Amino acid sequence: MSASVSLGRLTSRAFKASLVSRRATAASGLDVLTAPSTPPEDRPAPAAEPHAVADEPIAVVGIGCRLPGAVRGPGDFWNLLVKGTDAITSAPALRRPAFCTASPEEPLRYAPTGRRGDFLDGVGSFDAAFFRIPPHEAAGMDRRQRLLLEVSHEALDHADIVASSLAGTATGVFVGIPSSEYDRPTARSTGDTDAPGFLGGSPATAANRLSYLLDLRGPSLAVDSACSSSLVAVHQACRSLHAGESDLVLAAGVNMLPPSVAGCSGGTGIPTPNERLLAVEISAAGTRRCEGCVVVVLKRLCDAQRDHDRVLAVITASAVNFGGRSDGLSAPDPEAQQDLLRGAYRRAGIDPSTVDYIEAHGGGTHLGDPTEALALEQVLGAGRADDQELLVGSVSTELGHLEAATGITGLVKTVLALAHRTIPPSRHFSAPTPYLDLGTAHLRVCTSAEPWPRYSGRATAGVSAFGSAGTNAHVVLREAPTTGSSTTAGPPPETGPSSVCTLP
Repeated sequence: MSASVSLGRLTSRAFKASLVSRRATAASGLDVLTAPSTPPEDRPAPAAEPHAVADEPIAVVGIGCRLPGAVRGPGDFWNLLVKGTDAITSAPALRRPAFCTASPEEPLRYAPTGRRGDFLDGVGSFDAAFFRIPPHEAAGMDRRQRLLLEVSHEALDHADIVASSLAGTATGVFVGIPSSEYDRPTARSTGDTDAPGFLGGSPATAANRLSYLLDLRGPSLAVDSACSSSLVAVHQACRSLHAGESDLVLAAGVNMLPPSVAGCSGGTGIPTPNERLLAVEISAAGTRRCEGCVVVVLKRLCDAQRDHDRVLAVITASAVNFGGRSDGLSAPDPEAQQDLLRGAYRRAGIDPSTVDYIEAHGGGTHLGDPTEALALEQVLGAGRADDQELLVGSVSTELGHLEAATGITGLVKTVLALAHRTIPPSRHFSAPTPYLDLGTAHLRVCTSAEPWPRYSGRATAGVSAFGSAGTNAHVVLREAPTTGSSTTAGPPPETGPSSVCTLP
């Protein structure tokens, strides 16, 4: 006999079978059992359909971030950017044993590759009770899912949005997340994996779990396009807001690495021997892998102004394309990147020659950096006055390459720069790659903090991310408007409201 039939006989009421699956606890089920029956004609009408505003700018109203260098929020991140704090550390000791016991070869692999890198601290700590997740289920969760839940709550705090107020609303979740490497050693003994363990290790579940716990009704999906994943997630989030299927969106990127492949050399085939990723730099010799989680809260600008939200910056357009059949699957195509940039600024209605700053992908490779710089020269460098150089930087030079979270980390860096009205420096830059004449291209790497030049009268920037298999993304940003009912004056607070759940 089904549970719903048994309940019906006990209470003399009819219940759908879905009642049992939808009520996670006895208390929530009791609420339904004891509530009086409501005739259909007396039930409230469903909420009105979200409205579509195809050309409305998208407001960034909240930020959450957990990054190497003890970054636990936008204030910490800005301090790291302007003060040049070194985020490179030794691999946390507590994370090493799990990856060095699977086979005799593991310690040998770890020794040259995991000594130094951009690691997060405290990833093993998680307040499962706060999120009402049973201990056995939490134990089987990918660490990235745990991190995403925590940082998403911190982003909502920063936006001054009560998480519980979003229940039942058209709030979307778009997460850039690759297949898991961090928990791969654990997966070697998963012959008896149960349902919670299966869902806990699936990247696709990351967005869904956040939507489930907050009872959200908007789109919820994971995006994996390699290194462009999180910026593609932002693009999809903006499209969802423009289409009216979401009224608020959490867009995110998360990346974690096992010590056996992390660090400053080895594991990727494109190592950097000097510990640093040096974008558009003559000494560039490869990448340095990094981990972290970044979340932004997005709304249509008209809605943010109506709700008197603090607007940090606005997204005026975004674009995504593929590199086509280039010299190889992982080889970037300069024409595709140029097409991407032209399309993004055409949609934004902005003359590319008036853009102030570009947050470059900056992979630190001999092929990728010159290709990206050439695209910038052809599209944004053309037609510039000699005294209006395009300023260029990359967060990768400070933190390393965050892979799936790279794009959204660069976006948040740029949002903070717009809000603080200052372009932070790209440290460790000495001379440009020999494959590019920055002067002729009208490009200049920022080596010290400087104010926005505002060539068009309004601070304007772009952020790029390129996937290793060919998916390219670009987002166009402008400083928050100075009129309207939203709060836009001054930089964001150094820290948001107190975090509801903080890792020790």
